[in-house]
Amino acid sequence: MSKIPIIIAREFSSRVKKKSFIITTILLPLVMVAMIVIPVYVMSQQDKECTIYVLDDNDYFINRFTNTDKLHFEYPGGELESLKQRCVRGECDAVLHILGGSQSNQANLFFEEEPPLSLKGKVEEQMDKIIFDKTLTDSFHIDLQKYEIIKQTSQSSVATIQIDADGKERASLMELNRFVGIICGVLIYFFVFMYANQVMRSAIEEKSNRIIEIIISSVKPFEFMMGKIVGVALVGILQFALQIGIVFVLLVGIQFCLPSSFTETTVTASEVATTAPGAADTMAIQNSTLFSDISSYYSFPFTTLIICFFVYFLLGYLIYASLYAGLGSATDNETDSNQFVLPISLPLIFTIMAITMESSPQSGLIRCLSIIPFTSPIAMLYRIPSGVPVWELALSLILLFSTFLLCVWISAKIYRVGLLMYGKKVTWKELWRWIRM
Repeated sequence: MSKIPIIIAREFSSRVKKKSFIITTILLPLVMVAMIVIPVYVMSQQDKECTIYVLDDNDYFINRFTNTDKLHFEYPGGELESLKQRCVRGECDAVLHILGGSQSNQANLFFEEEPPLSLKGKVEEQMDKIIFDKTLTDSFHIDLQKYEIIKQTSQSSVATIQIDADGKERASLMELNRFVGIICGVLIYFFVFMYANQVMRSAIEEKSNRIIEIIISSVKPFEFMMGKIVGVALVGILQFALQIGIVFVLLVGIQFCLPSSFTETTVTASEVATTAPGAADTMAIQNSTLFSDISSYYSFPFTTLIICFFVYFLLGYLIYASLYAGLGSATDNETDSNQFVLPISLPLIFTIMAITMESSPQSGLIRCLSIIPFTSPIAMLYRIPSGVPVWELALSLILLFSTFLLCVWISAKIYRVGLLMYGKKVTWKELWRWIRM
């Protein structure tokens, strides 16, 4: 009878009970939620409606600011202290005090509750325009209407739109897609090596303590190796499922506890493709929720990304865990294992360097790396937010699975001999001889 289920249960239970498992299961979802929600929250708050009382010591800016859908300027007059008290009472969101004399291009913005991050820039932009127009008319005697016509007709606007194989179009936020791709690639790198190292360290520890001699007397080496690999894989799957669940619960909790923070009018990336130049910032969706805001902000399906992340993590882990298991059985300590670990780790390290330095996720180098089994877990995750043809995805997965079977066969050869090999520093030449046996 196969002893693999018993070994799997032992490896699984011993790791799930560790404090490190609990800590990483809780902390990583918190980081993920922060990375997802904070950009969406900032964008939603930038579009909050604001009323600004204007007090100008020179009276030049009075009635010269332009109201927008989100920005309203009022000129109530009176003393500065009186206006600040009205702001504290909630009659306005901020008080803009423009200084007099030679400081007429400087101002102070008073507020009780912090306004949107974009407010200061928008006010400065309007002040610059008013001063610029005054300079055009007073110093250069240029007609403002003619100047505005020239300015509007000479402005350009480029919308980034991605076309799939079926001819469908969707707006693509290229910088955001690459950032998410890099984060996913780094996480894959972290998880694969973390769990694969657990398999190797376990094999080295049991071999150095001579426990392996007792275990091998009742369990076949292949069964023992596969039990370790699958047991740690189940730990990773459980942790991944728990983290996704915690992320979902946290997002629902944020939406429930802070509903007003994610119900403002928000600009959607999908509307950019159909928006006239210069009008994209006026397009909006009303009564949005946190989840619709996330879907609008990120221009790719989260479900597809999560599924691919899980599949590539699992297959990438199985490949490297099988190799690490074989290497762990061939050495007596972690110091000796370093000579084997570094060459095997180089493909993933090179891929991390490539995705951070390469300008495009669809470049020839990145596309090749996303097909090669030893680099595809990182490179393909980097490409997915920007779109990947189905045939490339399928080819990558087939090669990954085939490579896993090959690595298991190679590692089983090394594992069978290496477990009972003591007191000898193994070389690559020695490993090759074991594989050919």
